[in-house]
Amino acid sequence: MYYFIVNPNSRSGAGQTIWTQILERLNQEKIPHKAWLTEYVGHASKLASEISSLGTNEHPISLIALGGDGTIAEVLTGIQDFDHVLFGYIPTGSGNDFCRSMNLPQDPMDALNVILQKKYIHTMDVPCLHTNGPLHRFGVSTGMGFDAAVCQEVATSTARTYLNRVGLGKLVYLFIALKQLLFFNPVAMEFHLDGKRNYHYEKVFFTAVMNQGYEGGGFLFCPNAKSNDGILDVIIIEGMSKLKILCCLPTAFFGKHTIFKGVHILRCKNIEINSAVPVAAHRDGESGGLLTQIRVSFEQKPLKIILPAALS
Repeated sequence: MYYFIVNPNSRSGAGQTIWTQILERLNQEKIPHKAWLTEYVGHASKLASEISSLGTNEHPISLIALGGDGTIAEVLTGIQDFDHVLFGYIPTGSGNDFCRSMNLPQDPMDALNVILQKKYIHTMDVPCLHTNGPLHRFGVSTGMGFDAAVCQEVATSTARTYLNRVGLGKLVYLFIALKQLLFFNPVAMEFHLDGKRNYHYEKVFFTAVMNQGYEGGGFLFCPNAKSNDGILDVIIIEGMSKLKILCCLPTAFFGKHTIFKGVHILRCKNIEINSAVPVAAHRDGESGGLLTQIRVSFEQKPLKIILPAALS
């Protein structure tokens, strides 16, 4: 039995169309399944909590998320016990950074094939984001600053809906990123790693705490990040001119940005970040509001995920 949590609104409504195609195949091949469609923000977490309670250590259930990276974060947040779940993912989002890092197919039907074949079960570390509000888990990254401000504006952009429909959704990120870079003012931030290493930077444009290598629709911000090494990779962009950042960002698609002065990559098991003023925050590309502090650590247990092959 496969249990599907479907975000029909992902990629500006394309998620519903893709799910219809997936459902048709499941019915044709008489594959046992149950499915729930999300109706509001946070619904996937509630559903994941209820569905994951059906599994046991001896008989974990196959829980499949269909949506974008934000849907993954909601599902991860809701799972009650990782030992009770085998996680699968069918991408219908705009960024699909989770797929890039985990070597999953970006074509939904190919992703379904991977899930049905169950050739390889990989363990993935699951980070937790601690703020003054509820605890959130994420699969890809969380962060503060310029990149989070881009995520927040993209989420409310009317142009995103139109461009997603014609397959050009990534242009929205580009245009809004250029706009945000023009107006964003860097802020002072303090970083406390593993309770013993401390860093202070006066002019931080953004920082991201990453469980995977990719973020922001294909930027390889942390080239050495691995999802099963028990280590968080942290990128900090600080003290650079905006013109230099413009030159630097395109090289991040290939992971070559680390040579620039002002780009720092730190590694740790847990981290606390404090900003001098409230700044935009995000988790897996979804808005986290305006915050002055985030803390990130790992869940004690890893998550089992269905993949097409072993990760290196």
